[in-house]
Amino acid sequence: MTLSPKLSVIIPAYNEAERLPATIDAAYKWLAEHLDGAFEIIVVDDGSSDETVRVTHEMISRRPHLKVLEQPENRGKGAAVRWGMLEATGEIRLFMDADHSTHIREVAKVLPAMEAGAEVVIASRQHPESDISVSQSWLREHMGKSFNLIMRSIVALEMQDTQCGFKAFTAKAADAIFTRQKLDGFSFDVELLFLASRLGFKVAEIPVEWINEPNSRVRMLADPALMFMDVLRIRRLHKDLK
Repeated sequence: MTLSPKLSVIIPAYNEAERLPATIDAAYKWLAEHLDGAFEIIVVDDGSSDETVRVTHEMISRRPHLKVLEQPENRGKGAAVRWGMLEATGEIRLFMDADHSTHIREVAKVLPAMEAGAEVVIASRQHPESDISVSQSWLREHMGKSFNLIMRSIVALEMQDTQCGFKAFTAKAADAIFTRQKLDGFSFDVELLFLASRLGFKVAEIPVEWINEPNSRVRMLADPALMFMDVLRIRRLHKDLK
């Protein structure tokens, strides 16, 4: 791979002291090998009550491209990603999950999509070329599909998978979208894509290699209900965008 523009990788983390070090190690190694130092990794701690901040700070001395932002209280994934994106300095800014269910090497698909003109690139588990090594449970998978149908009817987005935690933005798109983004919870993904559409940014969906992480932070009953309520709010929150 040729040298890319500077890449910022944002990893939101809440009580991820056990899983995060392995994710940082793998991501850092891949990026160092393929991007020749033109990257940064920003971990945004979302008010963790475990040792997430401590273990991440311990890794910084050996990894000069790693930094940590600390939210004083748990606000939600949307808030953590927003802060990381607005603090990032990369020409391309990507967020990924702390469980590394989507490997950092999928960046190799993001860059060609952006070179072809996309300003927002999202990984889609529903893409016909995606490789889902370990699937979600029947219940989670069908809840996700139901959420997608509801989302499409309310905010008129045609994406097949809004919730995969691997999305990249040009710096221009990130600045325009994340300065407007308001939702702190898991529905922020839908809000991002709604804003991208209303602001006229070109969005591309790419296939992904994805492995289900059984210890998901999504609560099966509470979070879908909150996500549904948030989706209902999106149009009202951004009624100034026609």
